[in-house]
Amino acid sequence: MAGFAEVADGETGRAVEAWLEWLAAERRASARTTDAYRRDAAQFLQFLARHRGGAVGLKTLEAIGAADLRAFLADRRGRGIGHVSNARALSALRNLFRWLDRNRYAAVHAAARLRSPKLPRSAPKPLTQPEAEALLDGAGADASAWIAARDTALFTLLYGCGLRIAEALDLPRGAAPLGDALTVLGKGRKERVVPVLPAVAAAVERYLALCPYAQSRTAPLFVGARGKRLQAGVVQKRLRGLRRKLGLPEHATPHKLRHSFATHLLAGGGDLRAIQELLGHASLSTTQRYTDVDAAALLKAYDRAHPRARG
Repeated sequence: MAGFAEVADGETGRAVEAWLEWLAAERRASARTTDAYRRDAAQFLQFLARHRGGAVGLKTLEAIGAADLRAFLADRRGRGIGHVSNARALSALRNLFRWLDRNRYAAVHAAARLRSPKLPRSAPKPLTQPEAEALLDGAGADASAWIAARDTALFTLLYGCGLRIAEALDLPRGAAPLGDALTVLGKGRKERVVPVLPAVAAAVERYLALCPYAQSRTAPLFVGARGKRLQAGVVQKRLRGLRRKLGLPEHATPHKLRHSFATHLLAGGGDLRAIQELLGHASLSTTQRYTDVDAAALLKAYDRAHPRARG
């Protein structure tokens, strides 16, 4: 009950823990999302406990109104917390309240008519094609041969297939050798199929040939120095070092390789809706399934448009 015991009664604390377990087990939320939602829920309960003068119970939650949520968000803004984090916190609380209501813990309707904070729209900052090429060519700097091959394979996969870092790190060893297409398990446990360029398949094949760890087909495809699942934090740290060495911009991150994938495909004449399908964006998957896209035409456009398909 760590994080809730001092601000909520036992029943409420157990309910929130059950919600978090449901997020991880049933909704397949990432550890990062679950941790963020835990912090948001704990901060809200701390706020309520301060203002109500005691531990928060389920009846306390039922009694709150939109004004309480506005006060909570205003308190966060006063502490310098930005719009994006506040929007996520409100989303977390809405999710929690719906779960409590659905599971008959408490009927909390405070967020029903409360609008989310308006977020400023910012355009993605992809790498230029020369910057992306420099990163892939220099990914093996200052590393042992197999680590260099691993980093090259991973960054080539992110850029060549538009994967999220979590999607790439969740791939099993059995996904290799990569064929012409790769099935990816994305957000919300939704599968999508992405074409695989020969350059991507070759990079992964070289990494596996040099990797010193023999793994089962269900083991992670990408492993760390000790043979365990490669962590996103290690990848981000590796890329920060490469960024400095290669003189790349500060926005050169694993996720920006995904942005670069989409931007460079568009610049090369790729179809916007097809690219959104390749990325697995929820906004498109609700209106058009991958099976609605002509797979042959999609692969042809992909091979023609992606920079790594040339040469």
